[in-house]
Amino acid sequence: MAHIPVNHPLRTFYRVLAGLTGLYVLVFGIAGAVKSAGSGLFDRGDIVALGLRTNMAFSILSIVSGLVILGALLIGRNLDQFVNYWGGFLFLIIPTLMMLLLRTDGNFLNFSMTTVIVSYIIGLVLLAAGLYGKIGTEEEKRRAELYRYRGH
Repeated sequence: MAHIPVNHPLRTFYRVLAGLTGLYVLVFGIAGAVKSAGSGLFDRGDIVALGLRTNMAFSILSIVSGLVILGALLIGRNLDQFVNYWGGFLFLIIPTLMMLLLRTDGNFLNFSMTTVIVSYIIGLVLLAAGLYGKIGTEEEKRRAELYRYRGH
């Protein structure tokens, strides 16, 4: 992945955005778990947490996702860049699949169109943090810049 910049000047900004996004996902998951306590794992009722429809399965998935994002951010060493990059893709793919199932019995995560849009935003923030969050030595930065501007 030679096209990903190394030691980007806005890396700290993207790390903060990824951290806030991970915190939001975690808080949403906890609020959703509290609100959906006592209902079925894949219940499709009108359970709403932080303005988004949820169920216990989606809440648990959100808690795990938030913990993974925040844990990778705390560990650093390009693990956060890897998690943000691929997590961003997942946060773009999953809502696309759930949008296909939105008004069917297959909507097992109880998504609404609002949930799809918020998931897209989360995915884009994480993907941007993954694209601009790579750290490396000055030699790696120099090689990446040479590749970027000279093509080899």
